[in-house]
Amino acid sequence: QVRLVESGGGLVPTGDSLTLSCAASGSFSTYTIGWFRQPPGKEREFVAAIMLKDDSTYYQDSVKGRFAVSRDDAWNKVHLQMNSLKSDDTAVYFCAARFGFTKEPMSDSSYGYWGQGTRVTVSS
Repeated sequence: QVRLVESGGGLVPTGDSLTLSCAASGSFSTYTIGWFRQPPGKEREFVAAIMLKDDSTYYQDSVKGRFAVSRDDAWNKVHLQMNSLKSDDTAVYFCAARFGFTKEPMSDSSYGYWGQGTRVTVSS
């Protein structure tokens, strides 16, 4: 069983930055960790992912150049650094995990473990 806990959400003004963290139980090194978000009234969507075996990263087009996903092995965490935040980034952000490699890191069906989510609100 893998337990995921997100943190770092909050209310920020447009253009500001925020870092979300995903803490995972158990051995971290072979996971793929994904970040997804669900904007108000919309479907959940992929944001970013990292394959911890080789540090491959993947991003949704709308966040490329603004968001960065990274690992923190000392604390068994994955971070999502979000810069130049826009009102469209307002959502509940979830981290998800799966053991090992996936050919579809952008698909939520690739992940078997999910956190409870953390809310990010970007005020315009």
